Amino acid sequence: QVHLAESGGGSVQAGGSLRLSCELSRDTNSIVSMGWFRQAPGLGMQGLAVIGGGITSYSESVKGRFTISQDNAKNTLYLQMNSLKPEDTAMYYCAAARRGIFCPDLVAFVKAEKYWGQGTQVTVSS
Repeated sequence: QVHLAESGGGSVQAGGSLRLSCELSRDTNSIVSMGWFRQAPGLGMQGLAVIGGGITSYSESVKGRFTISQDNAKNTLYLQMNSLKPEDTAMYYCAAARRGIFCPDLVAFVKAEKYWGQGTQVTVSS
């Protein structure tokens, strides 16, 4: 069982930046693909980015503004978010594909069975 813990959320003005972190623990050797989702009030879960196995893949809504990265030595996943907009306001979740599944793109990652973190709130004011 893999445990994921997000941090780094908060409130920021439009145009600002935040960096989210997600620390993975317990049985992390089984993980290949990891990524980020978000859920705004009243809306469904949206896949944002995935990394692992030498690939990164992004949603069109965040491509060019958000950057996903990982530090394997620290078992930590990051999401650098720049040029934030009010519509980026949401609860942000990190996730890791179960059973060592490799997801070659974001579509595959969205479909894969995953471990989830508890989420961290991001609020962008205009």
